[in-house]
Amino acid sequence: MKPLFQITHKDKKTNARIGILRTKKGDIETPFFMPVATKSAAKFINSQKLEELGAKAIISNGFLLSIKPGTKIIRKLGGLGKFMNFKGVNFTDSGGFQMCSPSIYINSNEQEVFFRNPISGEKIFMTPEKDMEIQFEIESEVAMCLDRMPLYEDSKQEIEKAVKLTTIWARRCKQHHDRLQQNLPKNKRQLLFGITQGGVYEDLREKSAKELIKLNFDGYSIGGFGMGESFDEEMKIVKQQKSFIPANKPVYLMGIGNPIEILEAISLGCDIFDSRMPTQNARHGHLFTSKGKIKILNKKYKADKTPIDKNCKCFACRNYSKAYISFLLKQEEAVGKELASYHNLYYLQDLIKQAKDAIKKGTFNDFKNKIKKIYK
Repeated sequence: MKPLFQITHKDKKTNARIGILRTKKGDIETPFFMPVATKSAAKFINSQKLEELGAKAIISNGFLLSIKPGTKIIRKLGGLGKFMNFKGVNFTDSGGFQMCSPSIYINSNEQEVFFRNPISGEKIFMTPEKDMEIQFEIESEVAMCLDRMPLYEDSKQEIEKAVKLTTIWARRCKQHHDRLQQNLPKNKRQLLFGITQGGVYEDLREKSAKELIKLNFDGYSIGGFGMGESFDEEMKIVKQQKSFIPANKPVYLMGIGNPIEILEAISLGCDIFDSRMPTQNARHGHLFTSKGKIKILNKKYKADKTPIDKNCKCFACRNYSKAYISFLLKQEEAVGKELASYHNLYYLQDLIKQAKDAIKKGTFNDFKNKIKKIYK
């Protein structure tokens, strides 16, 4: 049987690589960027548009979907992919990110987590085992372990506690996830990724990574970033984590959607990315282009008849002007948010496509440096 993750190309000057991740739904080439579809939909972008702009995988939140519409409905309708009619690969997150939200998170210990239902206000009791059952029942192709995500400003002592809980929960997730799938053939199994924590502290990151590697997950996620750390702090940890994680395992840098961060992480050997930032920023007029980022709500674009990016072939750039999209966004029109979000997601998909072409040609470092100059 072919390995779950197989490297097909390596860059000679960096650690950038191209691989094939095999899931029960099909193979997907890495590196790739996943639009965030928290409640089974990306903001203002339907599933067909996601496929059209080139997204081969998306990530949803299993915990929030278990609250509404509930796992029974999603399973009854054929699983998450069929429920939202997305033909690509579905990743699901565990709810670890919600522990950063004081309106949802109550407290946690080694045994369980207590959340507050964002709809009814009722207390929700969550264990690593229940979390695995939720993600298994909604039939995503790749599940995430329940992890304790600290804040950037937390003390080292607090972050150390988060690492301890993350390891304890990861062990229980792995054991229960294996039990749930013990009678399934390997090509029908859901993959499970462990998530490392530790903030910007190298000793805690090393401890987290080494403890999770012992559990032999299908892949490893680097969590806890996009929360206020500097670019240098982030990349220093990514480089360190890559030195511990086995080369034959896919590495998922969670919560990162900035073009420069993505390319630098690819150069360090990361394979998978996601972020709500590209669509969130788009809705506020911050757009990626081949000439750098623009703020389309600026006065100078009020009567600009040119597209967002004349070098872009996305639907928005082929059909609409900066003036029109700027006007729609200022009026809070949904169509404007859709066009801007579509463009930013298309840009990132195309950027990674170009990066993969550069890896194959042996010119990745030149490509990365060219984009860095644009976005400096």
